[in-house]
Amino acid sequence: MLPSETSVLIVGAGPVGLTLAASLTAQGVDAVLVDKLAEGLNTSRAAVVHARTLEVLREVGIADELVERGIVVPRFTIRDHDKVLLTVDFGELPTDYPFTLLVPQDVTEELLLKRLEEVGGHVHRPLELAGVETDESGVTATMATGETIRARYVVGADGMHSTLREHTGIGFTGDTYAQSFVLADMHLDQDFGAEVRLHLTAEGVLVLAPLPGGRHRLVATVEEAPHEPGLEYVQSLLDEYVTVKDVVWSSRFRVHHRLADHYRAGRLFLAGDAAHVHSPAGGQGMNTGIQDAVNLAGKLVAVLEKGAPDSVLDEYEAERRPVAEEVVAFTHRITRIATVGNSPLRGIRNAALRTLDFIPAVHRKMALTLSELEN
Repeated sequence: MLPSETSVLIVGAGPVGLTLAASLTAQGVDAVLVDKLAEGLNTSRAAVVHARTLEVLREVGIADELVERGIVVPRFTIRDHDKVLLTVDFGELPTDYPFTLLVPQDVTEELLLKRLEEVGGHVHRPLELAGVETDESGVTATMATGETIRARYVVGADGMHSTLREHTGIGFTGDTYAQSFVLADMHLDQDFGAEVRLHLTAEGVLVLAPLPGGRHRLVATVEEAPHEPGLEYVQSLLDEYVTVKDVVWSSRFRVHHRLADHYRAGRLFLAGDAAHVHSPAGGQGMNTGIQDAVNLAGKLVAVLEKGAPDSVLDEYEAERRPVAEEVVAFTHRITRIATVGNSPLRGIRNAALRTLDFIPAVHRKMALTLSELEN
């Protein structure tokens, strides 16, 4: 049953909402987490966890177990079809996690939920936010069931189509890529080792990455993908590289690059995909959102538990929005470069990448950017 009041109401129980709820609850803040789904999704979706995210998840208390459940990947290669143009090595990063971790999103959510329950919290399901009314002392949130809850602050971690963002009136500025993106988890007839491969093709970009359990992840841009990409279609994308034994799960989607004009409207806050969405190039979406959550948790704890002024919460947008702005811009550049359709321009692009591969500073810059350790 939904309680009548709380300090912080969090809308959306994906990785961002779970991280925020677990972090707040562990630090003594009364937080209520609601989600419109009857149960969490059990698909792999976002499968990349970068070094900076592992650092903040160590604060939450799940980093070590997450690493145990995933595959450690020390390098990332960019290829013209199958010829290596540029290698990004994470081994020299200034962190306790000098690698990228490949682990399905449902595993990340499983560990975050377990941590939330360990510290005394849980998810209230299925409850969908229908409206919010703000006054001087707090917010009254109404669910689609008619239930209400009073909170001092409300955080929308409810995705790109955020209900809370709609109620704030905050703009979500950006655009949509013309291409479709295909996402698939597969078993292949060979193992490519611990490496993420980004293949530049005439059609765009094709990413292959290892997953736990002998599976591999495919992300590919195409002009128009079928609603549910099956074995035959996925194989057609990979004919040049490998034979697909079976497809475990697949999806198609359109990708947007959008950024909320603000992260705060009085007592209402946005985090994760509710605040920023972008190309999956680099696998940074969930990572940026989890880092949002830990940052905002620290600010809320300072105000609610340590007597800091409410103005401290303004620092959340000041610190996190520029990070998302750079991630959106960086992933947009990668996507535009990868999807160059003109053959002469592809040749120039490939020659430039081969040249950059000889410059150590470029390798380090790429590794720091992808791992988000510059943020």
